[in-house]
Amino acid sequence: MLQKRWPGRAWVNSVCTLAQKRLATHPHGDLPRWLCTLQQLPAVSLEANLDRGTPALGGRVEDLKALRETLMELHPWRKGPLCLGGLRIETEWRSDWKWERVETYIGLAVHRVLDIGCGNGYFGLRMLGAGAALVVGIDPTLLFVMQWLACRHFSGDIANYVLPLAIEDLPADPVAFDTVFSMGVLYHRKDPSHHLKRIHSLLRPGGTMVLETLVLPHERRQDLLVPQERYARMRNVWAVPGTDRLVNWARNAGLKDIELADVTPTTIKEQRSTSWMQFESLAEALDPADQEKTQEGYPAPIRALLIATR
Repeated sequence: MLQKRWPGRAWVNSVCTLAQKRLATHPHGDLPRWLCTLQQLPAVSLEANLDRGTPALGGRVEDLKALRETLMELHPWRKGPLCLGGLRIETEWRSDWKWERVETYIGLAVHRVLDIGCGNGYFGLRMLGAGAALVVGIDPTLLFVMQWLACRHFSGDIANYVLPLAIEDLPADPVAFDTVFSMGVLYHRKDPSHHLKRIHSLLRPGGTMVLETLVLPHERRQDLLVPQERYARMRNVWAVPGTDRLVNWARNAGLKDIELADVTPTTIKEQRSTSWMQFESLAEALDPADQEKTQEGYPAPIRALLIATR
C-alpha cells in the first residue's frame, strides 16, 4: 500500500482516501465492464523488469491470443510500449523516445516522485527502473487507472501508483516530493502560471521539476498562441508558448536553475495509430499539404523539456 511506503504523511493518507472514494463512486458507464476485464486476466508469475524501453511485467502467458483479446477491452492504449505476460503492446505514443530525452538530464536514485497526468503509469515504471523509491501518479482518466491495474496484475505491488485524481484534488498541505513531473499537461491548463506555482509548492526545497509541453517554433520564442477552437484537432489546448515565454512563466512561479534541456518536433512515427490505439492520431491532425502545420493552420507540434528546481 502507498501509505506504508511513505508513513506518517497526512497528505498521503488524504489522497489515498479520496482516490478510494472516487473509484467507488465513479459514474463512468464502462467501469463495471473494465473491472470484469481485470478479473478475467490469467494467473501469472509476478515479475517486473523495468530498466528497458519496453517494461516487461509478469511471466509469459500460454494463450497470448486470449490475453490480447482481454487487454483490448481496455482500448485505447496510449502510453508505452509495454510487455504484459509476454505480449507486446504497441501504444499510440513511443513514450520510450520521450524518456530517452528526459533521462539524460535527471537523477532519480531513491527519489519520491509525483507524476502529474501520468496516464497508465508507463513513465512511473521507467522512473522505478531509474532508481526512484516511490512514484505517485495522478490522472483523472479512469481508463488509464484500469490499465495501470492491469499492469499491477502482472507486476505485483511495486512502488508505482496511479490515483484517479487531478492536480486540483491534491491537498494544499506541503508534501516535499524530490521530483515532480508534468509531461503533456501544461497546455491543457487554463492558467499555466498557476499550474507551475502548484508544482513549486509540491516540491521540497532543492527538488526538481521536469516539465514537458508544447511550444512554438524557435523564431516565435517570445510569442503565445491561444487557439480559437482546436489545436491539432484537440479541443482543450488553451495556450502554446514560445520557449522564452515558457522560461519566464517558470521563473515567475519561483523556480530556479531553469534549463531548456530539449526541443523536439513530434513526428508521426512517435505518435501514431496502432492496433492497440485504433483511433486517428497525429497524422490526421496535420495539414496533408504541409506537415509543418496543423489542420487549423497552426505550427505543428513541437515539445520542449524544461528542468528547474525549487
